[in-house]
Amino acid sequence: MVAAISAVAAHRADGDRAPTAARTEQPAKQQAMKIQKIKTIARHLWFDASDAKRAISPAILQRLADRVAASERQHTGQIRIYVEAAMPLSYVTRLDRHVSLKNIVRERAVMQFGKLQVWDTAQNNGVLIYLLLAEHAIEIVADRGLSLHVSAEQWQQVVAHMAATFQQKRFEEGLGQALEEVSTLLVTYFPASQDGPGRINELPDTPFLG
Repeated sequence: MVAAISAVAAHRADGDRAPTAARTEQPAKQQAMKIQKIKTIARHLWFDASDAKRAISPAILQRLADRVAASERQHTGQIRIYVEAAMPLSYVTRLDRHVSLKNIVRERAVMQFGKLQVWDTAQNNGVLIYLLLAEHAIEIVADRGLSLHVSAEQWQQVVAHMAATFQQKRFEEGLGQALEEVSTLLVTYFPASQDGPGRINELPDTPFLG
């Protein structure tokens, strides 16, 4: 607080020289932000559900579903994959200097986590792997049961491992890698019991395309 008060006092004592620089810099930042927002909106308008179907063909969809089913035989968790072409404009238009695109994508992933009922598993160990094609961005949202054991830094490392594959549009490879890393964590903390009750598949294995 003292530093802030001192800065204001110095600014006023210095006449109009400091605010002139500030006025020059601020419009430049605002203009850059406006251009970024326009480009982002245009990108999300350009993509639609057909892009998701082109990126994830029926054959890829089946292979991913098979891998989810194989993974879930090793643990009690539930994994869903959601590939979305673009976000609704109600999300994208919120982009400004106070709300980053990364945070907006994260909010969208959390919204889909709830919408697909990944939060509603018996042991609270559902995981959503969310891919946004318009931004080549991936988010992993884990329910509280698994999040108790895995730090935010560990999740960031998992996502970072896939960054290059998504930038190169190798979507099946990136999603497969994400699935493997999530599976490893679930096997570690929620292994399937050999002598327990039969496993119930609580969520669909087939990835959702939007």
